[in-house]
Amino acid sequence: MKPGIHPKYAEVEVRCACGNVFKTRSTKPELHLEICSACHPFFTGRQKLIDTEGRVERFTKRFGTVTSADRKKMDKDNKAAKKVKSPKKAAAQA
Repeated sequence: MKPGIHPKYAEVEVRCACGNVFKTRSTKPELHLEICSACHPFFTGRQKLIDTEGRVERFTKRFGTVTSADRKKMDKDNKAAKKVKSPKKAAAQA
């Protein structure tokens, strides 16, 4: 290998947004994480909703909240509307 062309591989502290700090090795001088193994739901078993910039609120404001009961009622209404034929289709079939 040629000398002087490789980046320095040094021990660095990794800081997570939850406050966890651990050491590893990297070519970067410092590392900052949003989620680490100490706060990730897969590793902790706790469900934690991460809402970045109010995306959940924007989605519910834009599309509203639809429960399963509302969805079943809409499906039932749509099926009933399809069964009732329009007068033009009834006249065309006669």
